[in-house]
Amino acid sequence: MKNILVVDDSALMRRLISDIIRSDKRFDISDVATNGLEAFDLITLNPTKYDAILLDINMPKMNGIQLLEQLNKMRLKLKIIMVSTLAKEGAKETIRCLELGAFDFVTKPESYIEAKDGAFKEKILTALIFATELVPPTHGKVADKTRTVLTTLNTQTHERVTKPKVLLERKSHVKVVNNAKKIVALACSTGGPKALHQVIPKLPANLDAPIVIVQHMPEGFTNSLASRLNELCALTVKEAEHGELVQKGYVYVAKGGSQLRIVKSRDGYTLSVTTEAARNGLKPCADIMYESLVNTDYEDITCVILTGMGGDGTQGIKQLNEKNNIYVIAQDEATSTVYGMPKVIYEAGLVDEVVSIEMVAEAITKNVGVQ
Repeated sequence: MKNILVVDDSALMRRLISDIIRSDKRFDISDVATNGLEAFDLITLNPTKYDAILLDINMPKMNGIQLLEQLNKMRLKLKIIMVSTLAKEGAKETIRCLELGAFDFVTKPESYIEAKDGAFKEKILTALIFATELVPPTHGKVADKTRTVLTTLNTQTHERVTKPKVLLERKSHVKVVNNAKKIVALACSTGGPKALHQVIPKLPANLDAPIVIVQHMPEGFTNSLASRLNELCALTVKEAEHGELVQKGYVYVAKGGSQLRIVKSRDGYTLSVTTEAARNGLKPCADIMYESLVNTDYEDITCVILTGMGGDGTQGIKQLNEKNNIYVIAQDEATSTVYGMPKVIYEAGLVDEVVSIEMVAEAITKNVGVQ
């Protein structure tokens, strides 16, 4: 049985969340706290007691963000799921929590009826199941073929990030000249916001390619993620807009609740942002983004797969591999919050380089070059 700590200043929310958790025999509510300070005392008293923590953001004495900052100072690594409001300010705060290392977030129901309709219950339990590793981080069968993968020396630990494996028949990546048409396409899910904060700010302003990003996130949150990254970056980071021209110097974050494609237009390539059905439950879906690049004339496509649940991105990159010149970078297991998406792409034999999160920006810059 997994031990859960619930932290919320609302008695109603504490009761609602507690009832949901108690409905699943795999979980037990070890403790409840009414603010961050109470939670901090409980956690520091016994740091290994809780398998997961459900944490509200806005609370008296010490809020959720302050608690995460304190836990980071103490280097305490815990699986924390934020329970946040859908309001614009709530989205901004949620992004800050994810940047500080929160595992994931669920949005609070906006009404009593919504609280009782089962969707909130499903979100809470699903987040807990993944956070407490009751299911493996990957789903579905993956190919067992592997190929030689470039190993990167982590300069901080001086350890090899991965061991080379046997060859798979895959088209070799061809290094292109500096003025060639290039694009970077990146995908991530659980743990992605924190990972992106460790990658995008390290990229140079004169990077020789635009960047498109699919981060699994609901509508309303991707704009806050883009805005926060933009504050920290030399490149311009923004939420993708329909019909926008794809240009160097820009990072486009796929809009939550929509699908993103790169399409040919009179002036080059533009972004297609559409409201349509989810694929495999995902809006945005990385496979859709990668598939849209198959019939483009980009001479070099750098595919980057970071931390995340499941295997989104692999099928799209498989299609790219058949027709396009691609270079695939995957995050290593040691630095992934959830080693799902990077594992699936690696085990499919499509990866050129496996690197720690600290080395991803360097790997991108090395392959893409600067203007």
